[in-house]
Amino acid sequence: MEIYDVVVIGGGPAGCMAAIKAGEAGKKVLLLEKNKEIGEKLLLTGNKRGNITNLEDIEEFLTKYRNGQFLRNGFAQFFNEDLIEFFESSGLRLKVERGQRVYPESDNAGDIVKLLKKLLKKSRVQVTFGKTIKSITRNNDFFELSTSGKNFAGRKVIIACGGKSFPGTGSDGVGYILARKAGHTIAKPVPALCGIEVVRTDFAAKCRGITLKNVRISAFLRGKKIGEEFGEVLFTHYGLSGPAVLNMSGDVSEHLGEGEIKLEINFKPALTRDKLDGRLLRELKENSNKHLKNMFKNLLPVGLIPHFLQYAGIDGEKRANQITKEDREKMTDALMHFTMQVKGTRKFAESMVTRGGVSVKEINPKTMESKIVPGLFFAGEVIDVDGKTGGYNLQAAFTTGYVAGTSI
Repeated sequence: MEIYDVVVIGGGPAGCMAAIKAGEAGKKVLLLEKNKEIGEKLLLTGNKRGNITNLEDIEEFLTKYRNGQFLRNGFAQFFNEDLIEFFESSGLRLKVERGQRVYPESDNAGDIVKLLKKLLKKSRVQVTFGKTIKSITRNNDFFELSTSGKNFAGRKVIIACGGKSFPGTGSDGVGYILARKAGHTIAKPVPALCGIEVVRTDFAAKCRGITLKNVRISAFLRGKKIGEEFGEVLFTHYGLSGPAVLNMSGDVSEHLGEGEIKLEINFKPALTRDKLDGRLLRELKENSNKHLKNMFKNLLPVGLIPHFLQYAGIDGEKRANQITKEDREKMTDALMHFTMQVKGTRKFAESMVTRGGVSVKEINPKTMESKIVPGLFFAGEVIDVDGKTGGYNLQAAFTTGYVAGTSI
């Protein structure tokens, strides 16, 4: 049986980067991918445009992750500007957009995959498709990897086969099984960067398609805040989505089953209660003869108004000059604490990333090598690190892949 210096399991961004860097160092590298092509999930990132990273500074960057401090050493070795140089020096032109997000100039994630294929070939990495690893066994000075067919051997092994999100792209959680068999602790994998389902789907469905901008959404477990985000929220047939909801969904996912979880929307987070009450008084005075449902056009999206007023327990046919102090207090409460009960989150099939994975306490952050099994490395989503939208998860994947590949 041929023994490789390095065997990389998984042809996503982390696995490809690891294989390329190990190959560049002169190592004999085998990349095993279960699909027929590399980068199946990468093709879907950034709405298929490939949001590879973000230009925020490292301190701000680290705040965008769960277990972000684990990445500090890795970012010291290979960060956003290094990743940009890596791609641009190889011929992929990039651009920066709103929120300092970095994309290919072509707006095509497929161009990233094409370049990775080119670099794998240039680094003399052997790529084998259609192989799912069943087990990894230590055999003296090398590892033996068994599949349903041919077995493979490597002196070093990098597990970079992703999490459980978008399983249609090959992310079936096999990396967790392999890591657990090797003695590693696995934080329970749950969906993240996904929509949140609510109990009152009838209400959500009536508001379907309505987008709220610059709102604050918070999640509470038995009254204790477990997550909070500011930004856009989108009503859907099942509940809520949009960037702010996606970024908070992992916080909700990991607490499901622990008790009642409620979502609270503050439509006017820039205002204190007193200032919001003053704003309502001014609107009521300036629109004294208007029906309340028409006056609220200055405060909320039109399609939401009748449902909001029903929630607040206020008759929208009332004229502004008929509104009592009690009515105003109800409206203020509803604008600041619009509450919905959580039913669950969308499943892995609709989640962009996985929260959970191999414990960061059991991985050397300077090398990505296992602290339990020498010669075994991890990279990418299989590690218990997940980030918000905006290029953070791809940067983490490329960084951990780079560190693992260069360490070997």
